[in-house]
Amino acid sequence: MEQLSAGKKLDRAFEKLGEKKTLSFELDLDTDAATLKALDAKSDPEPGDEIPDEVAELLSDAKITLTMQSKKPLADSGDKDLVGMAMKVSYPDGDLAEYRVVGDYAYIRADVKAIGKLTGSPVPPADDLPPEAGAFKDVLQGKWVKFDTKEMEKAGLSGQEDEDSPSPAPSLDAKTQKKLMKSLREVVAREVDLKTTDGDGGTEHVTATAPFRTLITKLLHEIRPLAKDLPPGMDLPTDKDLKDAPDAKVTADFTLEDGELSEMDVDLAKLAETPKVKKLGLTLRMSDGTKPTAPAGAKELDLKEMMQGFLGSPELNDAEFGDDEF
Repeated sequence: MEQLSAGKKLDRAFEKLGEKKTLSFELDLDTDAATLKALDAKSDPEPGDEIPDEVAELLSDAKITLTMQSKKPLADSGDKDLVGMAMKVSYPDGDLAEYRVVGDYAYIRADVKAIGKLTGSPVPPADDLPPEAGAFKDVLQGKWVKFDTKEMEKAGLSGQEDEDSPSPAPSLDAKTQKKLMKSLREVVAREVDLKTTDGDGGTEHVTATAPFRTLITKLLHEIRPLAKDLPPGMDLPTDKDLKDAPDAKVTADFTLEDGELSEMDVDLAKLAETPKVKKLGLTLRMSDGTKPTAPAGAKELDLKEMMQGFLGSPELNDAEFGDDEF
């Protein structure tokens, strides 16, 4: 009875997410730099390829926030229904990068200096760029810039397919999707142990526990017959590929507030199979979000002009921007 009740509560919580027109997700890696260094060491990296301390610190503190806005409930939305999108990567010292799409324009800003320091590839000062760089100088200064997404398509810089391109990859029809979801839910019902507990402030928790390799293998058994309808390049792992995957039990904790899903925490420490990894988890928080807006003062970045003029300019030579510097 508890299993059935917990499963129904979780199903309804996910259904409520799909009923929203604006929704935000915040993904947080719940770990520390020492754990990431230990995981890296376990993979036996080549000398000199070890994860830098700065990158380990960044990954342990970084958060990714994604917001989507649609004219319809998200569960019924297609690409044409989405009217706004925003994504941000942040860390304790500020925001590393942010990207928004509002109407026909995409907006982007980044802390280029911080990214260059973390990657070991510093960028040249904005003042050293030639006049042809235009708004690209604002990019290096961490300011907002924008570009017209429709103009990108016309210029052939967006990656969109033209009339002579192959037809889009097949997608699952509604009937097949429902059949697949039914099969996946049956696997979860058989393999996952669900329990409900009361939390603080009137919240409720649903915990789901299952052996990792067993669950993933059986889920893939249901998905594999539909592999032909998946986008090209999405090769599913075989049972042989998964035979060495850890079969330790993994627990996911879902927090419900008034029946709505507000947070999911997954403990992955046991999958590392090393006592040095004591704290390794993922936290995903959900909220109603705010409508993505166009930032004020963003200069327009003409990507076609930049590619043809700025990057092709004879002023950009090895003497000014060597490989080590750029």
